[in-house]
Amino acid sequence: MEKQKYADLKIGERAAIVSIIAYIILSIIKLFIGYTANSEALKADGLNNTTDIIASAAVLIGLKWSQKPADNDHPYGHWKAETIASLVASFIMMAVGIQVLIGAVTTVIEGKQHAPDMISAWTGIFSAAAMFFVYRYNKKIAERINSHAVMAAAKDNLSDAWVSIGTAVGIIGSQFNLTWLDPVAAAVVGFLICKTAWDIFRESTHYLTDGYDEKKLKTYHDSVLDVYGVKGVKDIRARSYGNNTVVDVVILVSSTLDISGAHDISTRVEDYLKGTHDIYDVHVHVEPN
Repeated sequence: MEKQKYADLKIGERAAIVSIIAYIILSIIKLFIGYTANSEALKADGLNNTTDIIASAAVLIGLKWSQKPADNDHPYGHWKAETIASLVASFIMMAVGIQVLIGAVTTVIEGKQHAPDMISAWTGIFSAAAMFFVYRYNKKIAERINSHAVMAAAKDNLSDAWVSIGTAVGIIGSQFNLTWLDPVAAAVVGFLICKTAWDIFRESTHYLTDGYDEKKLKTYHDSVLDVYGVKGVKDIRARSYGNNTVVDVVILVSSTLDISGAHDISTRVEDYLKGTHDIYDVHVHVEPN
């Protein structure tokens, strides 16, 4: 199983590389056209993509670091590196989101609104379509390898697609003497960047502080009760190490069982949870009842 987990991280690297390539191309196009066509919204969108390059690079580094085997300082391995990468990415995104918001608000206050060229709107629409395809690709990989970092990157891809659509709407609206729509669209872009950053930050810190989905825990609990010989579940806990789940469970068995019988039941619990729920490791403690 461990070899497969490392192979999954290699697959996750492909998702990060695809995102980096897409963001490099789109940020260059958006910033160039944004400045030549005088569109505040498209420039903000381009800046957003430059941060995404850094964020995706952080995810790529995290995925590579996660593949390091366990050592004396990290007896459980380096799996959490990919979650830390997501956390770093959220900081970068938040910083740029605030910068974009400040720039957009300043433009509105100073009254420098103007209608940008329509080529900037078409650029936004093209970018939205491109990022939606990247989102679908990365989401598929994230679900396949159960990677929090790749899923965070996919959510960022989808957010970028919506941002580009908003950018295009603002630019098109500014063509009808609603010149304030372009900087307002830039402000919306900044807000969406900050929201995405906050969502990724919240999810990353949840996993890093050993938070876990209560619904999944209930599912694991019910699965343990299905194992022959288990009379009850006294306690069950779970935590995440990157894309891996580790479960600690205390089961109740008949007090008449000998050590060998109790051990056989605990082994069945381990095998059942690993096979049914793709859990990386299970620690079972047995108590007589």
